[in-house]
Amino acid sequence: MGQLDGKVAIVTGGNRGIGKGIAKGLAAEGASLTIAARDAELLTQTADELRDKGTKVVAVPTDVTDEDQIKALFEKAMAEYGRLDILVNNAGAFDGGPIDELSTEAWDKVISVNLRAPFLCSREAMRIMKAQGDGGRIINVGSISAHRVRPNSAPYSSSKFGIWGLTQVTALEGRPHGITASCLQPGNTYVERVQNRPQPPSEPMMDVDALAQAAVLMATLPPNVNMLEATVLPVEQLYVGRG
Repeated sequence: MGQLDGKVAIVTGGNRGIGKGIAKGLAAEGASLTIAARDAELLTQTADELRDKGTKVVAVPTDVTDEDQIKALFEKAMAEYGRLDILVNNAGAFDGGPIDELSTEAWDKVISVNLRAPFLCSREAMRIMKAQGDGGRIINVGSISAHRVRPNSAPYSSSKFGIWGLTQVTALEGRPHGITASCLQPGNTYVERVQNRPQPPSEPMMDVDALAQAAVLMATLPPNVNMLEATVLPVEQLYVGRG
């Protein structure tokens, strides 16, 4: 038996990288899933992989910058399962450059995906979880860039700093209802975007499985316990003063 038998989770950005790793980790513990992402073809492939291992999964193509599509995502998940226990806000975007050369469009794109979307998803999840009356968990995937920035990353670092603030407010407001909020802060992770670079990464990397383990731990703690924040990074990665 898995630690999440009978639990239902939504994972955004669940068709690749960290989101796919977390979805697989939750599924291995028995959770039923709804996975969402823009790339419908890849989303279907991921759902089929999970089903082949016995997981019940619904795939909902979703642009998380569209409020109506987010509402439709939660409606479809509830129509299928009738409840929600775990939300993983993982969908992300990166763009950047020197601040004095940065376009408004680049800033808005990153903030919309990385901060506005988790707010919209958390709002839907809070409404459902409050009505259920038996708690729930919201896990936000942030970044160590929230605490240790690099040059030319103003939109990304700002959005991830905002996620940490959103997590704390969500945890505070959810507390009377047994709803926890956690922030998983990854370091360098060997995701597809890194794998597809023409040159191998110059910094230490970790596999997505390491982050999946941390997310599963957040999701399976006793209901009276919350891991508010976890920073997970390769041992040899520069962190303090890395910028």
